[in-house]
Amino acid sequence: MSNALEVRDLFASIGDLEILRGLNLTIPFGEVHAVMGPNGSGKSTMSHVLMGKSEYEASGSCLVDGVEIMGMTVDERARAGLFEAFQYPKEVPGITLDDLTAEMALSNPDDDGYDARVAATTERLSMEHFRTRAVNVGLSGGEKKRSEMYLLGVSNPKIAILDEIDSGLDVDAVRDIAAMIEDLRSPKIGIVVITHYSRILKYMSPDRVHVMVAGQIVRSGGMEIAEELEADGYTKYQVAASH
Repeated sequence: MSNALEVRDLFASIGDLEILRGLNLTIPFGEVHAVMGPNGSGKSTMSHVLMGKSEYEASGSCLVDGVEIMGMTVDERARAGLFEAFQYPKEVPGITLDDLTAEMALSNPDDDGYDARVAATTERLSMEHFRTRAVNVGLSGGEKKRSEMYLLGVSNPKIAILDEIDSGLDVDAVRDIAAMIEDLRSPKIGIVVITHYSRILKYMSPDRVHVMVAGQIVRSGGMEIAEELEADGYTKYQVAASH
């Protein structure tokens, strides 16, 4: 059986700056993994490269449910089952959430679960009044992250990359986002939560925690890793990576 995501020997750079240095990461279906690391470790670059952002020179392999997506366009990667929630969600004047999700439905006419997911996700996230507003325009940081989670719930991907979904949120909003992520657990999806801090993980049950430093995964394990990082920081991993 294939995994939701398999990344093998992923390298990425911008000009002469090498950011990812042989990254390896496997996310099985049904699991939630956390990727933690300091600023500049390559976490956001990983998500952007997986999604196909054109400014990076990248090489390696990335399989979504066994299908190689390297070389695909952004929209092809999305149709293959890859979803990215942005650290800084963009405002899209003139386009509503309903417009956006309707386009998703048109791109997959055989998806007979779309209407049910719209109804269930609208109720779960209390999105009734947001669906007819321009995407993220005039919303608070927490509301923008809620919109990202709404798009995730409706789009039904195979692998979701949540890039610092907890950044800029108060404690109640972090708890709500964590609960939403746990609600999305399913044998049909794998989820990656990218974060600096362990606070969101305290409200979740991640299957694995990975430490990313200098463009590589340098350690993987359970919640004890997040607790260690909370107490001691990333210094020892950064020192080791520099040698």
